[in-house]
Amino acid sequence: MANVTVVGAQWGDEGKGKIVDWLSNRADWVVRFQGGHNAGHTLVVGDVTYKLSLLPSGVVQGKPSVIGNGVVIDPWALRDEIARIEAQGVKITAELLTIAETACLILPLHRDLDQAREAQAGTTKIGTTGRGIGPAYEDKVGRRAIRVGDLTDPDALDAKIDRLLAHHNALRKGLGLPEVDVPALKADLLAIAPEVLKYAGQPVWRLLDQAHRDGKRILFEGAQGSLLDVDHGTYPYVTSSNTVAGQAAAGSGLGPRSVGYVLGIVKAYTTRVGEGPFPTELFDEDGRRIADRGREFGTVTGRPRRCGWFDAVLVRQSIAINGMHGIALTKLDVLDGFETLNICTGYRVGGETLDYLPAGLKAQAEVEPIYEAVEGWSESTQGARSWKDLPAAAIKYVRRIEEMIGAPVALLSTSPERDDTILMQDPFHG
Repeated sequence: MANVTVVGAQWGDEGKGKIVDWLSNRADWVVRFQGGHNAGHTLVVGDVTYKLSLLPSGVVQGKPSVIGNGVVIDPWALRDEIARIEAQGVKITAELLTIAETACLILPLHRDLDQAREAQAGTTKIGTTGRGIGPAYEDKVGRRAIRVGDLTDPDALDAKIDRLLAHHNALRKGLGLPEVDVPALKADLLAIAPEVLKYAGQPVWRLLDQAHRDGKRILFEGAQGSLLDVDHGTYPYVTSSNTVAGQAAAGSGLGPRSVGYVLGIVKAYTTRVGEGPFPTELFDEDGRRIADRGREFGTVTGRPRRCGWFDAVLVRQSIAINGMHGIALTKLDVLDGFETLNICTGYRVGGETLDYLPAGLKAQAEVEPIYEAVEGWSESTQGARSWKDLPAAAIKYVRRIEEMIGAPVALLSTSPERDDTILMQDPFHG
């Protein structure tokens, strides 16, 4: 298996940035295939911390990187992110970064709509980042989006903007927002166009097809997590794209046989940002301890993450819907010092025992986790780089997780540092 697809197996924030950065050493190309700048990947290289949202993690390694057609792009956010990364010494060139001309744009009107809806939703709010990602995907499937390639033809923009605003101005009126200033919007698009188009000179599907034919190793980088998938997640508390491994093909233009080894990123515990069900959520001192030690705040939003025990039911479900070959287990060191750890092995719902999370909101709200207690460890695992460096109880915890989820741990991360990673199975070699 020459290619690897990396996806989150929980609700995002599993540590994908570090793992993708680590794997990109072995890759020739890195591809983002879904999501927008609501994603946040943190890379720690030596004493430098990079925070990426739209840029694929491969840019830090100098590997040819692609923003695929499945991504929605805020061109102003992209410009600012490029400037921020370049200020840290990473030069972003057209040879390093390619953007799909068929990727759809996030516009200021999408942010307006996103934030106005959340403000009016009250107790039914989804918990979006307010960055316009959802409304941009709505326009994509509604066939009224403005795409990267549209910026090459200023004369054709008028009709495209008119079609877009026939929808948005009606929504804005209902939400008490003013109509969009058409000349200002067009002027803004024409001003930002050169900043985007310089990276969109070639069809992404053809570049990746040729790379694959040449035997190059391609790393597909997912954003968010499988439990936020618009089809397979805890709907409606989900993101607006497909976050599962199958989207790597559709969101890049490379066929499904090219997805390769599917690696799920899994925290040694569970976290979630925003609203929605969370069966193993902790509201006690253990939860606060995990949050503090794990520095559980969103890379993009800064919002505190909800924390809980490891949920083997949900991870097992993610492994099935993604076809995962193995997992990368992250943040094991956060659990150092706990006398006892709990692992969720099943759910009780209305007197019935389930080995999966039901789809209905009412049933999800009634879920009670069934726990198995596991011995903790007092020794430190932070910075361990080999299996023999781990305490016996930590090894037992990892092995028990493998048994419960039905997949091997291919990589084990013991700190945010790139090199603090234990390799047990190289995904590029299956």
